[in-house]
Amino acid sequence: MSEKKPEALGQSDAFLKVQERISLVAKVNRPVLIIGERGTGKELAASRLHYLSTRWQNPFVTLNCAALNPSVLESELFGHEAGAFTGAVKQRKGRFEMALDGTLFLDEIGNMPMIVQEKILRVIEYGSFERVGGSTPVSVDVRIIAATNANLPALVKNGSFKADLLDRLSFEVLTLPPLREREDDILPLARHFAARMALELGRDTTPQFSEDVELALLHYGWPGNIRELKNAVERAVYRCATETITDITINPFSAGTAKVQDDPTQTAGILSTSAVSCNAAGDSAGGTSAARFPLADPLPRVIDVVEKEYLTRALEKAQYNQRKAAEYLGITYHQLRGLYRKHIATSN
Repeated sequence: MSEKKPEALGQSDAFLKVQERISLVAKVNRPVLIIGERGTGKELAASRLHYLSTRWQNPFVTLNCAALNPSVLESELFGHEAGAFTGAVKQRKGRFEMALDGTLFLDEIGNMPMIVQEKILRVIEYGSFERVGGSTPVSVDVRIIAATNANLPALVKNGSFKADLLDRLSFEVLTLPPLREREDDILPLARHFAARMALELGRDTTPQFSEDVELALLHYGWPGNIRELKNAVERAVYRCATETITDITINPFSAGTAKVQDDPTQTAGILSTSAVSCNAAGDSAGGTSAARFPLADPLPRVIDVVEKEYLTRALEKAQYNQRKAAEYLGITYHQLRGLYRKHIATSN
């Protein structure tokens, strides 16, 4: 039975640019290195590289290099001969042989011990290796795709990763954008995960997100990226007994369930700011600037307060569309993201 080509969901510029690069390099029979934070979909990207390549009808084999100790990892990758170690009663093929004429995806490659790095380098250079406990070369034709969230050049500098192997693996380096840089994808992904969860639960309809829940999803920083979003949405769907999701717990380790308030600036405990409406003369609901900011106040503190007020007002005016808010403030989207992390995300 042929495997289903993995789906990739997104419409943001950052997402589409990566998909274009995946489509381009997929046809080139060279190693690819995928860099990305946890939860950004590195294995999904590797799957797409395989299924868009000329090897798509052959095996796609995966191995998490961080999940095994060095001795077991070597045997998993290259197999072993009978009697190679205690318990090796018969010959066993490793992942390289299982992936013959296909693709081998090595996740968390930054955790790989030097002895294994040496053997992988030999496979890339010569297309052969020896099983653990063996002396007969085994020839294989395998495309390697590696992934990590580690800084491999830094590991090379401190001597824990081979420079030659990094050179061989990085014919192309794909950096997956974190979810916080894919704002336009957050709600479509959330709705997709909600629909899948509703189907899994056997429900006839998919609950919709309230406006305030949508704002909560948009304003959270998602350090766990797509995986964290998926968990939060699925949790909300199975807990929801109505047609609209009004409560969402993004952090399950926080005390209680964060209830989204009617006030759009109180989004599931994620965005909690007090907007101050200033007039052209510099007055505000809190009084004149002189009254609000005594001269004894340090200038950096005053600047921070004003920045946060302007940021909040721009977000409200833009209905929490951060790109529009950046236009209102006359700054770039990335500058606004920096202000958001400084004044709002880090304050929660």
